[in-house]
Amino acid sequence: MTNDIPNSVILFAFGLTVFAGLATGIGAAVAFFAKKTNTRLLSTSLGFSAGVMIYVSMIEIFPKAKASLVAELGELQGYTYTVIAFFGGILISAIIDKLVPSGQNPHEQVSLSDIQDVQQDIKKKKKALYRMGIFSAIAIAIHNFPEGLATFFSAIEDPALGISVAIAVAIHNIPEGIAVSIPVYYSTENRKKAFFLSFLSGLAEPVGALFGYFFLLPYFNGITFGITFAIVAGIMVFISLDELLPTAEQYGEHHLAIYGLIAGMAVMAVSLLLFV
Repeated sequence: MTNDIPNSVILFAFGLTVFAGLATGIGAAVAFFAKKTNTRLLSTSLGFSAGVMIYVSMIEIFPKAKASLVAELGELQGYTYTVIAFFGGILISAIIDKLVPSGQNPHEQVSLSDIQDVQQDIKKKKKALYRMGIFSAIAIAIHNFPEGLATFFSAIEDPALGISVAIAVAIHNIPEGIAVSIPVYYSTENRKKAFFLSFLSGLAEPVGALFGYFFLLPYFNGITFGITFAIVAGIMVFISLDELLPTAEQYGEHHLAIYGLIAGMAVMAVSLLLFV
């Protein structure tokens, strides 16, 4: 199937994945140079990202997966496979979350006040801070791998859809960059090292895209496309419900997160209508 996809589309999909992954570097820059984090804006943005991902997963990606599988396998079997693959994507994300110890899992939210409390006792906790930063980088890399797959295959199917997914993923990668850079910086006082580790953790997303290109894309047909797309939808829904919304509420107010969620859905709906 790779022969049927123009090289320009594949390069564009890779470019979007790199953009989304390297947004962790934006988080590092924010952590270094912002005098005060605008938690209300961050909360609304994370809610917005969740709205985009949930809407596009349920309204666009899941139906396309179902249509592809139904065309190949028939109505009942195709729909059944779509549902199984969707929940399989959720299960994959849940297993990844479970394998990462909660103390080092950036998806087990660390509040800004927690970071500040640790900074106050910096001399005693430098080693612990550094360890936190390293494990956060590893954990983020593990979580970013399937997100790279989601961004890559969304862009392969529909470049406009890929842009929306990439932006949503990039927004939620910003606080992940903060989670890596802050502990490393305050334990080493080395901005370059903190930024590099944050930058490195984001590279897991283009690695996920490379995995998809070399190991999944060559075997694509109607069935493998449908199953992969349904898995991607499940991964994105899990990320939104398990990570984005809880983090959005933690950084701000409940209503800000929900307003951001609704705004994300509305913007996604309008953008999809423009390409009908």
